[in-house]
Amino acid sequence: MAWSLKTPEEIVPFRTLAQILAAKPGGVYSVRATDTGHAALAAMAEKHVGFLVVLEGEKLAGVISERDYIRKLIPSGRTPQDARVGDLMTREVVTVTLAHHVRECVSLMDSHGIRHLPVVDGNRVLGVISVRDLLREAVVHHDKVLKEMERERMTILNSAA
Repeated sequence: MAWSLKTPEEIVPFRTLAQILAAKPGGVYSVRATDTGHAALAAMAEKHVGFLVVLEGEKLAGVISERDYIRKLIPSGRTPQDARVGDLMTREVVTVTLAHHVRECVSLMDSHGIRHLPVVDGNRVLGVISVRDLLREAVVHHDKVLKEMERERMTILNSAA
């Protein structure tokens, strides 16, 4: 009998981005480019998040994070009430679609030094995947893989007895 080694992904596949997003509470937290920096911070505090998408209508215009706020507002010398989200946001946004895989998301976050990825369908934002979401997914996935491998080991041991 020839044995073939299976990868963890072949034993138990990762959930899709659609499944991960469906398990998250809430929806897409957003602000407009014309909102004040203070309004963006207040929204982050209210939602207990550190990242918001910036929408023009339904279209993604950019993103703003706590990092953007600190790194761009402080050097400008402006107050949170005077600064606009459009002045503080990141305009060049790395996004993914539902067709992307967990591994691809991790790779994009690593290569771009980011912690959040808006998931889009065309111009519409479906949700946001965070590094915390992906870490949680990896832990759950590896736990499933280990349990499946243990089950297979026990099956082999019991059939040999």
